[in-house]
Amino acid sequence: QVQLVESGGGLVQSGGSLGLSCVASGIIFSIWRMGWYRQAPGKQRELVATITSSGRTNYLDSVKGRFTISRDNAKNTVFLQMNSLKPEDTAVYYCKADIATRAGERNYWGQGTQVTVSS
Repeated sequence: QVQLVESGGGLVQSGGSLGLSCVASGIIFSIWRMGWYRQAPGKQRELVATITSSGRTNYLDSVKGRFTISRDNAKNTVFLQMNSLKPEDTAVYYCKADIATRAGERNYWGQGTQVTVSS
């Protein structure tokens, strides 16, 4: 059974930094794309950043230059370093991964971690 477990959320002041991590566990053949999404109260979930197994990245325009996504393929882990945080970055952040197992390939989601940026 595949699971994604996030860690690293919390409360930070505007302008501060936080780092998130997400580990995929279980019987995993391969992981193609990993990424971070977020959902603020009353808003739809949005893509923040993704990274493929070859290292190709994609970012939400509003986080470019402030957030950095990276991954450790050997440890099935994806990271999100968030700098210069703004109150509008406040949301629940979710990890998502496209994972191949013996049952085939599908998307998996983590349980979410709260990030709160105070002004």
